[in-house]
Amino acid sequence: MGIVNQEAVKQFQLLMDEVDEALKKSFEGALKEATETIFPHAFSFPQHRLGFHPSNIHQGYLRETLTRFLKARDGNVQKAHKMLVDCLNWRIQNDIDNILKKPILPPNLYRAVRDSQLIGLSGYTKEGLPVIAVGLGQSTYDQASVHYYIQSHIQLNEYRDRVVLPAATKKHGRYIGTCVKVLDMTGLKLSALNQIKLLSAIATIDDLNYPEKTDTYYIVNVPYIFSACWKVVKPLLQERTRKKIQVLQGCGRDDLLKIMDYASLPHFCRREGSGSSHHSENGTTENSFCLDHVFHQQVYNYINQQVATVESVRPWKQGSFHVAFPEPDPEGKKIAKTIESEFQKFGDRKNGISNSLQNLKVCED
Repeated sequence: MGIVNQEAVKQFQLLMDEVDEALKKSFEGALKEATETIFPHAFSFPQHRLGFHPSNIHQGYLRETLTRFLKARDGNVQKAHKMLVDCLNWRIQNDIDNILKKPILPPNLYRAVRDSQLIGLSGYTKEGLPVIAVGLGQSTYDQASVHYYIQSHIQLNEYRDRVVLPAATKKHGRYIGTCVKVLDMTGLKLSALNQIKLLSAIATIDDLNYPEKTDTYYIVNVPYIFSACWKVVKPLLQERTRKKIQVLQGCGRDDLLKIMDYASLPHFCRREGSGSSHHSENGTTENSFCLDHVFHQQVYNYINQQVATVESVRPWKQGSFHVAFPEPDPEGKKIAKTIESEFQKFGDRKNGISNSLQNLKVCED
């Protein structure tokens, strides 16, 4: 659903005015000090003149946020209202507002998470949208417990929404509330089946609590195993989701250069045959997955600064931050099951060919 009726937005806003105080605090709670640090003129925007203050949910853009939830529920006000209330309850129950004050420790564990959960900010599109690079094919998720990967993912979501997008909005003088994602499938293997549950949990968290934050998904460096799965999964997706996904030829460089400058291309899109999420010709300065990349250094420093405000009151304890995994909806479960089934079929065919070759006998003259 591309356009949302403004009357629906008004009805939605009236319903939000009636929620209990705990939810209102989470949704409309003032975070003026934190916001003005990176967005000093935030309170000159129209929403603030109406009496709203930046929150971790809407960052001062109430109507745009309500519109996002309405789009996610095809314009149905009641369903969108339930979705947002459920989201706010999830945030309260899991203390998401404070997740950027809860570091992954010790530092070598944080580095291990970054090295096995490949994601980063490579730059911005010509329209100012952040470009999020994701090395899905080579992310192993095997260096820490599931809870650390969930924590890391949510922290990057929150940093995007609280820091990256407001800074882009300030720079361009207009609201920027979405990003584009470039997914590198290099190295995708049957072993990815082991991560289906974790990836499904991450996708569900995003769908239910960060809806309509990604403008387009560009998928590059596609191996056969992905192409085979995509043919089966694509028809299962909602039309709104299908329209957001573009599978590009090769590394996608030529197509992506239409919407971003070369400097913003993820390192795995810079030349045909680059074929690696981990490495690039210019080392860590170009590899947005690396902990030494400027983006991850900014995230790391930001979290440490937030921690310092807490530690002045009480010492921070090590340990993962456990977040409740929301149950995927029936559509999500069906898609995950279909992917699992296709991977297993591919594995069976591969094993069958391998066994056939082993049984072949070479005849000697």
